[in-house]
Amino acid sequence: MNKGIILTGGCLDRSFVMDYLQKALPGSPITRASAVSELIAADRAVLFCQEAGIVPGHIVGDFDSAGKACLSLYEGRQDVEIRAFRPEKDWTDTELALDVALELGWDDITVLGATGTRIDHVFGSLQMLALASSKGVACTIVDPWNRIYIKNGSFSIARDGQWGRYVSFFAFNGPVENLSLRGVKYPLTDFRLDNIGTLTVSNEIVEDKAEITFTSGSLLVIEARD
Repeated sequence: MNKGIILTGGCLDRSFVMDYLQKALPGSPITRASAVSELIAADRAVLFCQEAGIVPGHIVGDFDSAGKACLSLYEGRQDVEIRAFRPEKDWTDTELALDVALELGWDDITVLGATGTRIDHVFGSLQMLALASSKGVACTIVDPWNRIYIKNGSFSIARDGQWGRYVSFFAFNGPVENLSLRGVKYPLTDFRLDNIGTLTVSNEIVEDKAEITFTSGSLLVIEARD
């Protein structure tokens, strides 16, 4: 699989991000002079990279937050691709970064910095997950407290690998048919999950793994810790 990471302009906890990058990209020079080809920085995330000593292989955005002066360190470098857009554009910087990731042929994408205080941007990032999923690409939003992704078919979650204690499920872009949950504190059998209600919020895995099956629909999954 072709894996890569997008850093975007929400909340970026430096300790968490650096630790995540070191584990996810063990062969890359995270804090060296060479650019990290598996890393895309979107707009304000460029400032984070500069403060952390990271050189992203790809830089995307309108730079209304970071300011275009931040690009001066990278202009002319052969190992850094810069794509600058006008602020009057139709897409968020995060979606533009996803487009670049898809062009690069990444089929397993992690997004850091997609959550924060701007709920409209958070919801937009969830829509971005659906966009990636519609193209058959695995895309996951991760922050210190949550791991968020969309599944279009049955899957399992290992208890020793889950992101925190809780796991919640939401129908996304229509109902999820015949949803069954096994290996969890609150099991379900052949349930029609709609976009209304909170029945499937804050479940817990009680066996070695949880088995989640359904026959149709898109399931938004949030693994969370307090």
